[in-house]
Amino acid sequence: MGEFDFSGRTVLVVGGSSGIGNGIAQAFAARGAEVHVWGTRSGAGDYAAAEGSDLTGLHYVKLDVADAAAIDRYRPPFARLDVLVLAQGIVIYKRGEFKAEAFRRVVEVNLTSLMSCAAKFHDMLAATKGALIIISSTAAFHATRGNPAYNASKSGAVGLTRSLAQAWAADGIRVNGIAPGLVATKLTTVTTDDPQRLAAALESIPLGRLGTPSDIAGAALFLASPLAGYIVGQTLVVDGGLVL
Repeated sequence: MGEFDFSGRTVLVVGGSSGIGNGIAQAFAARGAEVHVWGTRSGAGDYAAAEGSDLTGLHYVKLDVADAAAIDRYRPPFARLDVLVLAQGIVIYKRGEFKAEAFRRVVEVNLTSLMSCAAKFHDMLAATKGALIIISSTAAFHATRGNPAYNASKSGAVGLTRSLAQAWAADGIRVNGIAPGLVATKLTTVTTDDPQRLAAALESIPLGRLGTPSDIAGAALFLASPLAGYIVGQTLVVDGGLVL
């Protein structure tokens, strides 16, 4: 596997229990890494394949990233960390994000927790000259009707990627990001389960198809590999051409 052989490496994927995060976690595991994931349910058995979850071979821990104290209390069962992927995220539909409480909740999970997690593992990543990958969204580059908190948080994630990259490069940590387009996960069922909305969405994607967690995982493998050794502070758009 060459540059994509992660044997002997340890990877943590926050939000790795389903969707994009799970696809990334499984991609690293398939290439030899010891992969740990965080999710919000009591145990791995509470996730189903129909939800886009495959926790086979992964080490699962329940942890609510909106609880900064819980992140601080966490004691990792691994002695080293080579790659940290921050793929946590929520969205609230039906204009719920226009309400202050919901807005704060989305920002807490989608943005504030990124900094909490990054700071928690800074020293471990510095020790291995590791990689931090932040999953944002193409929503950072255009308006999203009805979801101001999601948009603001994903825009913030792109800015955080740049700022941490600049601050931590001297520590040997390469920080980069990925901005997925429309990927079929449980967060996008409001579009994918509606034939009219899905047809309209596909018309806006030059490749003519939805993205998959595997599409995003490929970018994550690249950014964590030696092939990306001189890439710092970039957010790679993986969207089939959507933002064009």
